[in-house]
Amino acid sequence: MADFRNSNVRVAGGAHVDADIDQGLRAYMLRVYNLMAMGLGITGVAAYAIAMFATTNDPAAAVATLGNGKMLTSLGAALYGSPLKWVVMLAPLGMVFFLSARLEKMSVASAQTAFWVFAALMGVSLSSIFLVYTGASITQTFFVTAASFGALSLYGYTTKRNLSAMGSFLMMGLFGLIIAMVVNIFLQSSALQFAISAIGVLIFAGLTAYDTQQIKEMYYEGDSDATAGRKAIMGALRLYLDFINLFTFLLQFMGNRE
Repeated sequence: MADFRNSNVRVAGGAHVDADIDQGLRAYMLRVYNLMAMGLGITGVAAYAIAMFATTNDPAAAVATLGNGKMLTSLGAALYGSPLKWVVMLAPLGMVFFLSARLEKMSVASAQTAFWVFAALMGVSLSSIFLVYTGASITQTFFVTAASFGALSLYGYTTKRNLSAMGSFLMMGLFGLIIAMVVNIFLQSSALQFAISAIGVLIFAGLTAYDTQQIKEMYYEGDSDATAGRKAIMGALRLYLDFINLFTFLLQFMGNRE
């Protein structure tokens, strides 16, 4: 998009304008990645903190015990064993819809605050992984995800191939994946869950490359600071969701259960 809109300017300004556009694009993409990384940091801290407050080693302070022997505090029992767990699970989804619908009308500061709130809510929702998987396997899976995400995003940024057709195919696959996940809530099939995990990894691996290319093409050097800021936040949200989903699906393969 940036190349098309600025084609006449490039002819008139030559290599100097090209260099300015490339520098602006690098700064824009760096802003996107920094926002995504900070969102992931907030999510990780929130998830770990909630897991620590939700569990205890003191039998006197425990109000419930899980099948793997972990003891829950009153906070843990409320978050994971009461109807509040549905609020915890669905709150991040609600924030995604809110951000997607309202981002263009929000100030950059408000949009960024909303993104931090969303990241914290996602951390609360993901805190349950510390009750299911060992800390070592969670750490290992995170680094595998980070390495895979980095390679896929770099491919999306550097490739000359148009990934739009692949993106459309992946989005259709994503809808099918969501339907399969809903169905498996009732079926509780381990074979179907394995298939969902495998397909989920493939879909979000592809979406990482596709979204990176789309975010790159959203850049326009004539944007105002506010427009560029909102675009960076939306781009960070897209890549953040790709990373989180890739991590959770990989964890189902690589994670060692407590």
